Amino acid sequence: MNTLTIESTLWHQLASQVLDGKPINDEQALSILESSDEEMLDLVAAAFRLRHKFFGKTVQLYFLVNAKSGLCPEDCGYCSQSKLSTAPIQKYRMLTPEQLLDGAKVAYERGSKTYCIVISGRAPNERELQTVETVVPLVKEKYDLKICACLGLLTEENAARMKACGVDKVNHNLNTGREHYAEICSTHTYQDRVDTLNNVRRAGLELCSGGIVGMGESRRDFVSMAMELRSLQVESIPLNFLHAIEGTPLGKHDDISPQDCIRSLCMMRFVNPTSEIRIAGGREKHLRTLQPLSLYVANSIFVGDYLTTQGQPPQADYDMIRDMGFEITR
Repeated sequence: MNTLTIESTLWHQLASQVLDGKPINDEQALSILESSDEEMLDLVAAAFRLRHKFFGKTVQLYFLVNAKSGLCPEDCGYCSQSKLSTAPIQKYRMLTPEQLLDGAKVAYERGSKTYCIVISGRAPNERELQTVETVVPLVKEKYDLKICACLGLLTEENAARMKACGVDKVNHNLNTGREHYAEICSTHTYQDRVDTLNNVRRAGLELCSGGIVGMGESRRDFVSMAMELRSLQVESIPLNFLHAIEGTPLGKHDDISPQDCIRSLCMMRFVNPTSEIRIAGGREKHLRTLQPLSLYVANSIFVGDYLTTQGQPPQADYDMIRDMGFEITR
């Protein structure tokens, strides 16, 4: 038996291990990221066994609205909205409830299950919290959408208010591993983010938290983040691939291959088999023609644009999902 044949069976053994209820460890997760291109189809097939077990062939669509753009005092190196960024983006205060309701209409029309309300900034102020509290019941009454709120750092009281008004889940990404975090941000800590997620969980809300691939992190940093997400029992994991934006500190980083993206998704699926995994920002730029293959691993995508970067036309997503034999579910 040649080497490729021997190695190609290992991923299915690993999938069987996970299906038997035995989580993979750091070294096994690292081996996925270090696997060769020749093993990719076998790796994807093994990851698909996990995806199919828990999600079948369904795909959930998310639609996000940039409810407040720019004007952020934080120094996150990847972000075009940070205080360090000179990128020419739109800057505006919190949208009105009427404008947010218009966004919900678009989300509904595009077949989205979840409407994501995202604001820039360190933490929400009282006016911003009240706007979310006003619009969420209206969205649910008119369009029956799930609501995911991404509002920055949240206290226990903030999180409880989001729960009370009808928010279903809160997004707050870890972004990278604990050891690497200081390399991408200095104005708040990794632990600040973990604390927010714990506050959200105590409020009885679902967690949405993921990261960004391609910010100079090591493979072990990425594994560390995946394991932290597992320990937090995060229900929804958006995986972004750095869309380097000129004018940001990480504007020159642009070295992620489509194969690296697939391996990253596979590792996240093996570590977090029951979590919804969403292919998020940068998928069009970095996965390119391998986007359809990624649906065998992930079970969710954003439809439409991101915060300050464009996605592909929604019809392209619908066609891709249909052509791969998957179905959109609400």
